[in-house]
Amino acid sequence: MDISKDADKPEMAIGKILLADNMSIASAESCTGGLICSMLTDVPGSSSYVAGGVISYSNKIKHDVLGVPQDILDTSGAVSEETALAMSNGVRKLMKTDIGVSSTGVAGPSPSEGKPVGLIYLSVSTANRNVVRRYMFSGSRTDIKHQAAQMAIRLVIETVGRRENDENKE
Repeated sequence: MDISKDADKPEMAIGKILLADNMSIASAESCTGGLICSMLTDVPGSSSYVAGGVISYSNKIKHDVLGVPQDILDTSGAVSEETALAMSNGVRKLMKTDIGVSSTGVAGPSPSEGKPVGLIYLSVSTANRNVVRRYMFSGSRTDIKHQAAQMAIRLVIETVGRRENDENKE
């Protein structure tokens, strides 16, 4: 499937991939506040593959709704690789989707948990693959949120693309 013409609109590209593969997705968002899910649903027909999302701004929601273990929140913090991974797995299981995507980080204007403004962890979870990436974005709070949401969509494309490539090798 040629998605190169959609490179400037990753939400269009992921929509084509998910529709072609009959896959579904859900988001668990902290620092992006729903922007990932909003971008996914900007695509006409996205109701065929977007199940929904959880805005888990508080640790209570991360733990109670998404199932992030309290010991991870206590030891690694909300802004961590471990939390991002638990969030993406949690939302995938909660919404019974093929893919879970998550964001957690510090959009600013001040550091949080001793972590700098712009530090964002994104994670994509499938039944067979977990990917977590650390990013440092810059700009205003709004800039950081938008950069993170766009990168999350690209990370989903990258993860699903690797899954397809792995299957083609077998």
